[in-house]
Amino acid sequence: MSDSERGVLTVAAVPIGQPADASPRLASALAAAQIIAAEDTRRVRRLADALGIALAGRIVSYYEAVEQARVAELMGVLDAGHGVLLVTDAGTPAVSDPGYRLVEAAAEAGITVTVLPGPSAVTAALAVSGLPSDRFCFEGFPPRRPGPRARRFAELRAEPRTMVFFESRRRVGQTLAELAAALGPERRAVACRELTKTHEEVRRGTLGELATWAEGGPLGEITLVVAGVPGQQAASLDEAVAAVSAKEAAGMPRKLAIAEVATESGLRKGDVYNAVVAARRAQ
Repeated sequence: MSDSERGVLTVAAVPIGQPADASPRLASALAAAQIIAAEDTRRVRRLADALGIALAGRIVSYYEAVEQARVAELMGVLDAGHGVLLVTDAGTPAVSDPGYRLVEAAAEAGITVTVLPGPSAVTAALAVSGLPSDRFCFEGFPPRRPGPRARRFAELRAEPRTMVFFESRRRVGQTLAELAAALGPERRAVACRELTKTHEEVRRGTLGELATWAEGGPLGEITLVVAGVPGQQAASLDEAVAAVSAKEAAGMPRKLAIAEVATESGLRKGDVYNAVVAARRAQ
C-alpha cells in the first residue's frame, strides 16, 4: 500500500476543563473520526455530548497500562488505510500523557502524523504565573521514589529557566516541601489548581509559603510553576562550572577543583557540584 493509501494519525488536544474551549476543528474531527484512541473512553463520550456531536467511529481505550499493546493494533489500523484520532483526558496527548509511543511508531513507519492544537495545562499555567516565560522547561511529574526525586531536584538548583511541573494532589505538599529544601524556600513559585474549571485557583508566593498552603490538602489537578535561579547566581554558577572545567583540564581532580572554585567564588560547594553535574549531563 502506498503512503497516500495509509491512514493519518491526528494528535488532538482537548479542553483541560471547559468543553467550550474545544475548537470547531476538534468537534469536526471527533464527529468524523473512524477510530478514536482515548485515554478514557467515558470522558471522550462526555465531551462529545457536551459539544452536541455524535461519535460515529469506534472508540478504543489508550491509557498507560495498555499503551504498549495498543500501538501494534493501531499501527495495523493505520496501515490498512484508516485514520486514527488520538486524544487524552485533558490537554495534549504525549505531554505527560499516553501518546508518545504511538506517534514514535507512526513516524518511524513513515505514516503521516498531524496535530490538532489546542489547550495545554503547561502553557496555560505558564501564562498566568507571572514568572518569566521567554525561556522555560517542562519537568512533567517528578520521580516518585525518594532517591531519584532528590537527585532531580538537586540538578534543578542551578536551572535558570522557569520550570513547570505536574503533580498529584496526594504528593503536591511533599513536592513543594522538597523543592523548597532543594531550591531554597524563598524561590518564587505559583500553584495553579483546577485551571479553567469552576474552582480555579492561582496561588502565588514562595516555595516555602506554598508548601505551607499545601499542608491543607488542596484538591484537583495541580500544575506548579517555579522560577529559575536568579540571573546573577545563574551567571556565577555558569562561571563556576567553567572554572572547574579549566582546573580539571590542568590536571586537578574534580572534587578538589569544585572545593577550590567554591572557596574562590563564595558559592556553596554543593551548589557548584550540582551545577557541574547538571552541565555534564546536558552535554
